[in-house]
Amino acid sequence: MSLPYKDLEITDQYIIREFNENIDPIELLWHRDDEDRTIEILEGINWMVQLDNQLPILLNSHIFIPRGMWHRTIKGEGPLKIKIYKE
Repeated sequence: MSLPYKDLEITDQYIIREFNENIDPIELLWHRDDEDRTIEILEGINWMVQLDNQLPILLNSHIFIPRGMWHRTIKGEGPLKIKIYKE
């Protein structure tokens, strides 16, 4: 199974990740990560993130996602580019 995103830059502190504007929303699956993360949006319109047992929130500021928390991305308009800080 291919990933629904492309990593543009990877360092010890962060990842810059891009989701194509033509992605099928069905590819944006619920998942959880092995470390705490803070997400900063670099580019994208009306993209959202939904954490387990919460309503979706607009990606327009820094969002903290605790290790092991189920979450998913919800497609907006155009491509999405985010910076993921590894905590």
